[in-house]
Amino acid sequence: MLAAAAVVAGVFAVLLVVIVMIESDERITSRATRARLVDYDAPLPTHHDELTEPFADRVLAPTFGWLGSVARRFLPSEQVRKTRHKLVLAGKSQPEALDRFLVIQVLAIVAIPIVSFVVWRFTTVQGLVLWAVILLVAMAGLLGPDASLNRMVEDRKEQIRIKLPDVLDLLTISVEAGLGFEQSLGRVVIMIPGPLAEEFSRMLGEMRAGATRSDSMTALDERTDVDELRSFILAMRQVDTFGVSVGTILRSQALEMRVRRQQRAQEKAQKAPVKMLFPMVFCIMPALFVIIAGPAVIGIYHAFHN
Repeated sequence: MLAAAAVVAGVFAVLLVVIVMIESDERITSRATRARLVDYDAPLPTHHDELTEPFADRVLAPTFGWLGSVARRFLPSEQVRKTRHKLVLAGKSQPEALDRFLVIQVLAIVAIPIVSFVVWRFTTVQGLVLWAVILLVAMAGLLGPDASLNRMVEDRKEQIRIKLPDVLDLLTISVEAGLGFEQSLGRVVIMIPGPLAEEFSRMLGEMRAGATRSDSMTALDERTDVDELRSFILAMRQVDTFGVSVGTILRSQALEMRVRRQQRAQEKAQKAPVKMLFPMVFCIMPALFVIIAGPAVIGIYHAFHN
């Protein structure tokens, strides 16, 4: 009990120090801002206005930012770059998303010895079961955040694959009806919401800001990393290079994407019996044998026993 109380007191002390540091940093920043705004007639923020802001914006966001900057100093730059790229693929391209994820990773690692101590000290688990629980906790702390992020990336890629044929069909119809490519993309963004529409909207914003269509599509490929979308992007870049008709390319790409979606559905259907084999053998069949053969075994036992 004394060790647990010491651990809890240490954690609270660290949090108190962090909150004090953040509060002092906010006061220094506020004073510097007020000094810069003296020469202007802009209304100065008051302490009451600061307190009316949400707790997450006042305390949690600065805390996560500070802890994230500390984590970036100790982690390898290559790992930080890969993590940032995964967050972009997961649709979390905000600057604070990286700090938040790094803090979650650090907290998950720090929680491993604390949770292990609680399981060892305050539960009745002993022996091999105790070591198995501690190993499970360690694996969850070390691999859990990365596994969750990878799952989010794969889910987003799957959503893009599912929506791509419908998007290309609507894009083809709009272009053949007389709209330009950018106007057709704008209509697609409104009609078919989802991750793919968000990426197309961002691409349109980059094009309107002055980027070329080829550069915008290259950036789109880097943000999504989907093979089917990459094929569409390469085809559209050929339009700019060789002057091929946009409608012809879009119609061929829409047909190809529909064929790929059908092939993926057939592949999943063929994998279903293999995936069902293990649950049937280890879960369904034993219960079925107990229900069917159980009464007969009991009857035979009683017959020979008497």
